Amino acid sequence: MDFFFAQESLTIVQWILRAIVAFFFLLFATKMLGERSISQLRLIDFTIALILGNVLAQPLADNSLGLKGALVTTSMLIILYNLSVFTMLKWGKLRKLVEPSPYPLIKNGELIYQNIKKARITIDHLLSELRKSQIEEVQKVALALWESDGSISFFLHPQHQVVTQASLQLISAPFSFPVTVVKEGIIEINTLKLVGKDLDWLQNRFINYNVKLPEVLLATVDSSENLRIYLYDVFE
Repeated sequence: MDFFFAQESLTIVQWILRAIVAFFFLLFATKMLGERSISQLRLIDFTIALILGNVLAQPLADNSLGLKGALVTTSMLIILYNLSVFTMLKWGKLRKLVEPSPYPLIKNGELIYQNIKKARITIDHLLSELRKSQIEEVQKVALALWESDGSISFFLHPQHQVVTQASLQLISAPFSFPVTVVKEGIIEINTLKLVGKDLDWLQNRFINYNVKLPEVLLATVDSSENLRIYLYDVFE
């Protein structure tokens, strides 16, 4: 366990052990931070990510620094992060400070230049985000909001929105999400049981389609018992 502490020099094995410990500890730390810190990189998440990366990186590059202190510091930062998130949930004033309310960049097809400067983005960036959302004209936008995580939410005028079955008052079939029963030539037995099917049913379907299991890259089944089969690329 000498690799935990500061030394004049470390052997190759000790450097490797430091890297392994730091890697798995960082995985554990990320898990403790929660999925929110991964999916939404907001102010507090960005801050904690910078600090954790710096704290753990130093002992991995400098043998004069001990790894034990970095692990203790990281653990304390995780506790502070979770306390901050909990406090923000309970105390609205702190939440508004760290995660401010969204504000409009476009309203009724008109650019709000003061808010665009407040967001510190250029017109080119805003137009780029419009293109990514497949919106070709600013006039089509009823409202565009700058979110606290740096993303932009667009809402089109009703006449420019996509026509749906609900808007046409059409009767639609219930939502059905297909489940994976074969992946990379391996049968997902538990998933197959969940949809009320067995191996015989699946094998008979493969026979009907003249398909062999090793050829199947992906196979899914929906609530209507429709089996969709995707084969490996025949040109490989």
